[in-house]
Amino acid sequence: MDFFTSRADHASSDDHAPIARQRRKIIVAFTGATGSILGIQTLIALRSLNVETHLIISKWAEATIKYETDYTISNVRALADHVYSINDLSAPIASGSFRTEGMLVVPCSVKTLASINSGICDDLISRAADVILKERRRLVLAVRETPLSTIHLQNMLSVTQAGAIIFPPVPAFYIKPSSVEDLINHSVGRILDLFDLDTAAFERWEGWKRN
Repeated sequence: MDFFTSRADHASSDDHAPIARQRRKIIVAFTGATGSILGIQTLIALRSLNVETHLIISKWAEATIKYETDYTISNVRALADHVYSINDLSAPIASGSFRTEGMLVVPCSVKTLASINSGICDDLISRAADVILKERRRLVLAVRETPLSTIHLQNMLSVTQAGAIIFPPVPAFYIKPSSVEDLINHSVGRILDLFDLDTAAFERWEGWKRN
């Protein structure tokens, strides 16, 4: 009787014990397309939302970061929880057994778009994206290119049919931006909306405002 009583008491106390909630995990990749600040602000937003980030930066993304921003590569790496070499195909995120909410490629070059669409897994960005698609998780590609050729459009259509979401960071002028930062925050906020994450850092459309 004492044995069953002690087991029951133990179960009862466990029932009231707090359950540790795991942090959400998202893969973030930077390519060499212009707009590296979008990726940087995405990392900052995910950090403030307590989302665990797994970062990949391509060689040309590093060059673009240095050219377009005042951030150093070490500064950007420090914003992420985990950082991987683009050539490390043995990284955890290269396997479908590694559980994540999904992946963001921001900014996404048309070269990376083409690699993902064709299934060429010759680096960690294209391999991780391939894994996300085959595991039916959320893949968002913030494609930065204009104008768009037939090849670009065909790749966008095909990768969308495979399950990805194309998110061109188009500026929203209805927010009446007072700075480039306003436009960046809006794009980042809308991107993270796709993962059901609210940055609360941008104005949402609420209909026409009367003066």
